[in-house]
Amino acid sequence: MTAEAMNGTVAAGQAASAGNGPQTAGPAALASATVRALEQAGLDVADVVRAVRAAFDEDFRYGPDVTSAATVAGRTVTAEVAAREAGVVAGLPVALAVFDLVPEYLGAGAVDAVATMLVADGTRVAPGDAVLRVSGDAVAVLGAERTMLNFVTHLSGIASATREWADALAGTGAVVRDTRKTLPGLRSLQKYAVRCGGGENHRMALGDAALIKDNHVAAAGGVAAAVRAVRAAARPGLVIEAECDSVAQVGEALEAGARFILLDNMPVPTLREAVALARAYDGVRLEASGRLQVANAREVASTGVDYLSVGSLTHSSRALDLGLDYSGAN
Repeated sequence: MTAEAMNGTVAAGQAASAGNGPQTAGPAALASATVRALEQAGLDVADVVRAVRAAFDEDFRYGPDVTSAATVAGRTVTAEVAAREAGVVAGLPVALAVFDLVPEYLGAGAVDAVATMLVADGTRVAPGDAVLRVSGDAVAVLGAERTMLNFVTHLSGIASATREWADALAGTGAVVRDTRKTLPGLRSLQKYAVRCGGGENHRMALGDAALIKDNHVAAAGGVAAAVRAVRAAARPGLVIEAECDSVAQVGEALEAGARFILLDNMPVPTLREAVALARAYDGVRLEASGRLQVANAREVASTGVDYLSVGSLTHSSRALDLGLDYSGAN
């Protein structure tokens, strides 16, 4: 997919003023091809624009890129983003948005760089595989390079880690899921990267599902009381999940009407016992959480749980090593 040229630039000097952001507002600043790529990926276009602009606001906070302006102004370049290690790529539609938006920060006379996705997000890559090609104004390419790589390497790292879990669970019937342990402002992108790696998302925020945790249980006076209280207060159809750290609590939650149970920090024998108890009830879904490792993922899945909850997917995944390599310059 190609990021088409933007339909205009912003007023001269606005990016040079410390703390001043761009004047172009909203998704209209993106090329139509970029908008399509983001929407096809299931990403909120306005949310991506906000995240990219926040990144550029940091990079251009103290003025323009004087280094590039002094050394490469007037030149054009062609470059490719290539993998330097094996993994799963994610975030390429975001990269298109980065190149669409960078001219807003370059001042009068800014010239665009055009980016093309060479593979789809979720693709496994090997060292040397090119995933994105960009060509155009050298100042624009260099101005966008680090912001683009920050997004793509981070999201690809999450996708790669998730794929490792998904591969470990293949054929078991269990699925790896993420948590709300995400970086502020990047939740939707991080959870998108989990999907690219073959995982599923848990709730996106506090209101799209209820999760009764240990502090709620303590405040309510027990897991059964907490389940009943949330069922009474929740809107019809809201998923209600109860965290339990013992088989006894699982029984209490089930008797109170809970049909989604989080089995927290249970060793495998206890998980098997809890699963056996829960399967006597119709429609129950079970999620294992706490101290999980890829090495024991299949053993945990063999207990009969439906999900493995892994917070490290978003809070601790290592960035995938990708780099921008220049293949030509004028």
